[in-house]
Amino acid sequence: MIQKERIFDLAPGRHAQGSVIYWMSREQRVADNPGLLFAQHLATDMGKNLTVVFTLTSDYPGAMLRHYDFMIRGLHETAVSLHALHIPFYLLVGNPPETLAGFLDENGAGIVVTDFDPLRIKRQWVAAAMQSSGAKFVEVDGHNVVPARLVSDKPEFGAYTLRPKIRRYLDRFLEILPSLRPMNRQTVLPELFSPDKVIGSLRLDRLVGPVDWISPGSRAADETLKVFIGERLNGYAGKRNDPNLQMTSDLSPYLHFGQISSMRVAIEVLRQHPPGEDSEAFLEELIVRKELSDNFCHYHPGYDTTSGFHEWAKKTHDAHRLDEREYVYTREQFEQGVTHDPLWNAAQLQMVKQGKMHGYMRMYWAKKILEWTESPGQAMDYAIYLNDKYSLDGRDPNGYAGIAWSIGGVHDRAWKERPVFGKIRYMNDNGARRKFDVQAYIRSVNEI
Repeated sequence: MIQKERIFDLAPGRHAQGSVIYWMSREQRVADNPGLLFAQHLATDMGKNLTVVFTLTSDYPGAMLRHYDFMIRGLHETAVSLHALHIPFYLLVGNPPETLAGFLDENGAGIVVTDFDPLRIKRQWVAAAMQSSGAKFVEVDGHNVVPARLVSDKPEFGAYTLRPKIRRYLDRFLEILPSLRPMNRQTVLPELFSPDKVIGSLRLDRLVGPVDWISPGSRAADETLKVFIGERLNGYAGKRNDPNLQMTSDLSPYLHFGQISSMRVAIEVLRQHPPGEDSEAFLEELIVRKELSDNFCHYHPGYDTTSGFHEWAKKTHDAHRLDEREYVYTREQFEQGVTHDPLWNAAQLQMVKQGKMHGYMRMYWAKKILEWTESPGQAMDYAIYLNDKYSLDGRDPNGYAGIAWSIGGVHDRAWKERPVFGKIRYMNDNGARRKFDVQAYIRSVNEI
């Protein structure tokens, strides 16, 4: 049974007669999916059918063909796995709350179970769907190891305030979940969708195409995790900030699209790798830092604007708003990677070409956008636009919190005051040169 702390009644007291629908959204997988398991438990207890639906819109903000291709091909693998368990899967194309509400009415749904998601657009979809339907809506947090609503009821100042709260609950929630059980063999299953046909039918911005260095889906995610633990986790703590060493896990796209769970990743790291600084460093990023991002977006509606900044950061930005900028670039110049800084250009071009950027370089990249724009607000807009458009793991709390950290000092402290940055932490290429071979990195990106 799924722990009750993961479950949140979004519309208590509404009628719950009829079938059970799992509205898959953030957790696009069969294994280790608390929301899907809870929906099956409800359906079995009530003697009702279980149906899984995914609502697909062709105009998700910031999403390109690159993102749709990865997501839809992963969803196809999920649909195949569900059908093998005699669980119908429907891909509904159109405005999400409208298509879902129509489906609920047509199928006499009584309960809708959906995924916790702190992003504004997902909350709006859920609110609109609830308003259009009489079904009971229940949210399950299957993304965070420790449920976001449980671990904190306020925006946390930083990792140091959230970390002890997570540790208090970690042993309790870091658990292996049971497998989904096969359902009624007599259930009529819809025809499986064709990924190519769905992708071809959508009106998408196709200028940013798929990448070939990573394969979508839960099976590929499991293999990527296996390779990371076996080949790259040793030495992770000391070498992770060198983009030339390829020490990163490459799991962020899978985590973003919910093709693998953080719980499963953490459990396998603890099970397969000896305890020590390497596993601790990775688990700090996977759990504390990632869940801090969910906390930030959940409790700051303006997570993608300067309104989410601490007061000290707003004051220091205001004090330096008229400082002279040595360089000021347009969004187009940033996008094309034609600044005066070859290191920054390489980071941008890697994101454009591969849909990813090394974590250290992403911090450097965002801080330079602050330095080379007219205001922190413009810097936020440009950085979010570029990250969401090109990164496979864009449009995610991790991205919004990371950009807010770089530009607005969110989850950070005040540092030595300097022009333009004020008291925001500063980074420059000399710091990068002390950490790794900058020229080797630039050459490697140019050779992609």
